[in-house]
Amino acid sequence: METKVIAPDEAVKSANCVLFAYHEMGFACMEALLALGAPIVALFTHEDDPGEEIWWRSCAELARRHSIPVHTPERIDGQWMARIAAMRPAVLYSFYYRHLLSEAVLKLAPLGAYNLHGSLLPAYRGRAPVNWMLVNGEREAGVTLHQMVARADAGDIIAQRAVPIEDRDTALTLYHKLVPLGASLIREFHPLIASGRAPRRPQDLSAGSYFGRRRPEDGRIDWRWPARRIFNLVRAVTHPYPGAFCYAGGRKLFVWSATIGEESGSRAHAGTIVDETPDGGVEVAAGEGTVIITRVQFEGEAEGTARELLAAGANRPRAIV
Repeated sequence: METKVIAPDEAVKSANCVLFAYHEMGFACMEALLALGAPIVALFTHEDDPGEEIWWRSCAELARRHSIPVHTPERIDGQWMARIAAMRPAVLYSFYYRHLLSEAVLKLAPLGAYNLHGSLLPAYRGRAPVNWMLVNGEREAGVTLHQMVARADAGDIIAQRAVPIEDRDTALTLYHKLVPLGASLIREFHPLIASGRAPRRPQDLSAGSYFGRRRPEDGRIDWRWPARRIFNLVRAVTHPYPGAFCYAGGRKLFVWSATIGEESGSRAHAGTIVDETPDGGVEVAAGEGTVIITRVQFEGEAEGTARELLAAGANRPRAIV
């Protein structure tokens, strides 16, 4: 007796999906599934945090426009697991959902549970990969679609896409480069997942890396660092993130944008203001080279150019720490 092979298009329309999604990546990947005609039977997402700068499109609003039930539980307990099981999902997806799903939840989908992660696994498993890649001066970023297992970001890889990191990139611009790559992976590989024919290759976790959640205090600048390290930190945590900071005249100073003045050499003691630029920047000596800071903000005050806020004259600080 011949085994019936289900065509990918037919499989897509018959494979119920339960989504755990948030953020712009979640929105774009959900859009991709809807465009394929995938039946999304529920969305699990998060309530927006009023203390967080919300710049992304709402997964919840997208779901409601398509009459998809929306749920925002703080945790997936036994009762929620029973409700998910009753939805009879064939596939589970996690798109930038902020909670780790238990192994018991992952087993509810016979065709598997899959995550879209913002790095080229096994590198940068864990939290905030875009920020960490910039902090560490990486030259390439990417996204990975992988099967979920109990351990975070450790399951078999389905597919990956890569993109160069440029000096002009910030965490926000790099994130915007990754979003269409993630959506393209869903468009290409969801039909294969739904028909049980997706490729898989195991990860070698010993060849990778893991990074935890970043905290606002991790943005502290040490002017003894080389200029490029300082520059990388600034662009990794600038708007809409909490920002890199130092102190000038005893006041907390956020540095929102900067460029490298000189990569090497030592013009003065680290943290010394050595020059100004015509476009409103202030050049500061680093442990190696110099950094030109351009947009800054004293805590609790308005943002402005560095030259404007670190004004010349008697009140100008000679150094920042």
